[in-house]
Amino acid sequence: MFHDVPEAVQTRMAELKERGLRDRADGTPRMQRLREVPEAVGRFLAMLAASAPDGRWVEIGTSAGYSTLWLALAARETGRRVTTFEILEWKVELARETFAAARVEDVVELVHADVRAGLEGVEGVSFAFLDSEKEDYLELYELVVPKLVPGGLLVADNVSDFHDEVQPMLDRAEADERVDAVVVPFLTGQLLARRRA
Repeated sequence: MFHDVPEAVQTRMAELKERGLRDRADGTPRMQRLREVPEAVGRFLAMLAASAPDGRWVEIGTSAGYSTLWLALAARETGRRVTTFEILEWKVELARETFAAARVEDVVELVHADVRAGLEGVEGVSFAFLDSEKEDYLELYELVVPKLVPGGLLVADNVSDFHDEVQPMLDRAEADERVDAVVVPFLTGQLLARRRA
């Protein structure tokens, strides 16, 4: 999976990282800049997704599609697909460009919608990546966990960087008897929750 990343994927990843660095250097407001995960987190996500049980993969918060590209590598490796939800039009357009340029449209479904509506009726989720507005994390956690298959994984990004904003979700995950949960304290911090049988 990591030893044969297609050139088109590598090129688009590099472009997105460069734009993200430029946005931060220029002082672009947080809500208007790209916020891609670090490469190590992308690799971590791909490994987890590739190890997930049978079921649907969802990403909540596409941005320009950088993390989705890592999930696409895992999807192609395992014969799966990832459905990614983004609500902001300008990010949807960038993500469409990303998936076309990287040639991953066969394994990625981009949905321009609020995930609260988009996931209605969706069941059997085996992997979910949550990387949206942090004040929504608890609500989205409660939306996703009932949809997880036994052994299914939920990963929530930035739980160290935005600890105060996501504390209600962390408290809920720790007390939630439906899952086993741990914070993986590297880089931006990831909450990893596994649905119990």
